[in-house]
Amino acid sequence: MIARGAAPDLVPIRIPAPPETADGPRPDLEIVLPVYNEQRVLARSVQCLHRFLTEQVPLSWRIVIVDNASRDKTAEIGRELAAQVPGVQFLRLDEKGRGRALRAAWSASPARVVAYMDVDLSTDLRGLYPLVAPLLSGHSQVSIGTRLAPGAHVTRGPKREFISRAYNRLLRTVLRAQFSDAQCGFKAMRSDVVAALLHDVRDQEWFFDTELLISAQRRGLRIHELAVDWTEDTDSRVRIVSTALADLRGVARLALTRPRDRRPVPYGKPSAFHPLPH
Repeated sequence: MIARGAAPDLVPIRIPAPPETADGPRPDLEIVLPVYNEQRVLARSVQCLHRFLTEQVPLSWRIVIVDNASRDKTAEIGRELAAQVPGVQFLRLDEKGRGRALRAAWSASPARVVAYMDVDLSTDLRGLYPLVAPLLSGHSQVSIGTRLAPGAHVTRGPKREFISRAYNRLLRTVLRAQFSDAQCGFKAMRSDVVAALLHDVRDQEWFFDTELLISAQRRGLRIHELAVDWTEDTDSRVRIVSTALADLRGVARLALTRPRDRRPVPYGKPSAFHPLPH
């Protein structure tokens, strides 16, 4: 089920505090930044995101930088940020792959909602609270940013625009996808559906996003779509041709594989929230 449009203004409801973890109170939100050779923008982006969360997002949160075997100074910068900036953590992996980074971080997260965004911050951060609010309120179980729905404002070249629209049309035709944009690096989901969805997903790289959403759709989860403002990063690490070929192989695999164990995920009661001060 797809729910489109901006999230309504949600009135915080006072409920008992969430259970504490070994590290303290359970955060409302964890944001993962998968990175590979991003020494140029990592510190600036983390500081920008940290400032925005502190000033604009009325939730408890933490930022997790996941380094995918970078060969530049990304790991060094990530460790320094984790040591110096409150609410920032760092994880180093020895293999590449955005899907691998998200799987590692989300599987271990204590947060009520897990999310990720691209480190270049291509998506306007003002969309973050509307992205996660429907999950915390119980409205939806998965939430995605979309650049292809009415209301989105996108700045990118014609080549990437054509590829994106063609790919998502392919998903609708071959896999009967009901969501409009599989690849936007701005997604979140509730922690009580994480394990089941990760169990379904085989891909460890860029096709991870598509496979995750197809799994959510096949399991009958409600997917909230948020039209976003998005600006292309001209220094992107995505290799368009090789990524497109890998995506096509992934689509063929899902089309030829009958869904296994796609029973609805038993998720908890709506988890109304209240802001926690930082």
